[in-house]
Amino acid sequence: MKEIRILYVEDEPFLGRIVKESLESRHLNVTMVTHGSEALGVFRKVNPDICVLDIMLPGQDGYSLAAEIRKLNALVPIIFVTAKTQTEDVVKGFEVGGNDYLRKPFSMEELIARVTNLLQLTQRLAPAAEEIALGSLVFFPQRYELKSSQQLRKLSHREASLLLYLYENRLHTIERKDLLLKLWGDDSFFNSRNLDVYITKLRDLLKEDSRVQIITIKGIGFRFVLS
Repeated sequence: MKEIRILYVEDEPFLGRIVKESLESRHLNVTMVTHGSEALGVFRKVNPDICVLDIMLPGQDGYSLAAEIRKLNALVPIIFVTAKTQTEDVVKGFEVGGNDYLRKPFSMEELIARVTNLLQLTQRLAPAAEEIALGSLVFFPQRYELKSSQQLRKLSHREASLLLYLYENRLHTIERKDLLLKLWGDDSFFNSRNLDVYITKLRDLLKEDSRVQIITIKGIGFRFVLS
């Protein structure tokens, strides 16, 4: 079994040591960096399977670091860990390419669950078809792209995962709870709100072709329709 490589960027030595040792006790290979400006060079060298980034870092903050990582690798999952709690901080994290957001203080069990979930999602996207026709639109799940007659739109990891899951289950009504557990790892109120935001984003991206719809089934979940 392939050893999972994690790039962990955290400037609090005590917390960093605890998290690193806990992850390594679960047979994960952790490279820890304490200074934001050093992290990109380490990323190039280590080529991690997943990144866990604090936001408030010396030298370079986690947001700008994530944006630089995305230029090098569009697929590697990124989890932000931070004491920041404002909604705009969460939104900014997703906008720069983050896949998940974990508030401090957090339990190691929760971090492990989120790491595992994101790695599984990445593995699901990798063997997906190179392109999927959605009416007049073309979805490239491995490249995180959606092409219309007017433009080529870049999707986030979460958007691509959600669209692929909806497409793969298009013959069925998908329960909201099942969707949250599959893509987020839990069905908390916070993640439920995130799901609504992503559904709205996907509807906006798909609106060019009225034959492609994400229908809300009140009290149950969603259904992806290709007519």
